[in-house]
Amino acid sequence: MMGRPPKYQDKYAKQAEKLCLLGATDQEIADFFEVDVRTVYRWKNDHDAFCQALKAGKETADDRVERSLFQKATGYEQEEVKIFMPAGAEAPVYAPFRAKYAPDTTAAIFWLKNRRPDEWRDKKEIEAKTFNVTISGDDGEL
Repeated sequence: MMGRPPKYQDKYAKQAEKLCLLGATDQEIADFFEVDVRTVYRWKNDHDAFCQALKAGKETADDRVERSLFQKATGYEQEEVKIFMPAGAEAPVYAPFRAKYAPDTTAAIFWLKNRRPDEWRDKKEIEAKTFNVTISGDDGEL
């Protein structure tokens, strides 16, 4: 970016929050406002409303992802509609149904490794004890 960045405006806080709700990173927010990412960092330091808006938007987005991961790990059901077009019909037929999705093993393992790392980490720590033993014999053999 060339030249001086635009002066901060109060409306940027709400715009940045909406971008964060959609999953935007600080770099993407900088791109939106056509400033360097360091300007976004400065705005967060200098304008509390802007900083809080980014935190709130990111937290809400992260919560949604967390709920989705939990549902994927444990399985879930949701209402869906199948659309059929019978031969000779003038209009499609809409058939609502309740779809069931089985738990996903990979999502469950990921969740457990992060929530219960002592029980689910890949590396197990094993405590080993050593003993000093001296063996002696008359014929020099062990």
